[in-house]
Amino acid sequence: MSVLQLYMIKDVARLSGYSIYTLKFYLKLGLMQEIGRSPETRFRYFDDSTLNRLAHIRTLRKQGKGLSEIKHLLES
Repeated sequence: MSVLQLYMIKDVARLSGYSIYTLKFYLKLGLMQEIGRSPETRFRYFDDSTLNRLAHIRTLRKQGKGLSEIKHLLES
């Protein structure tokens, strides 16, 4: 049984190499989603699937794909 690893946005930024600004932009565009929020602090939480998705986005960006095209690819 694996333990679910939770990350705050600052951890995702550190682990992925993306800036917090970019991550918030990707959230706004719907390229990534939080898996939950703390009811007390309203901090967003993410998991390993978020890091995998960001790695996939980075690969697609390196292939020259635009953000709207990436969103379409991720949704299909």
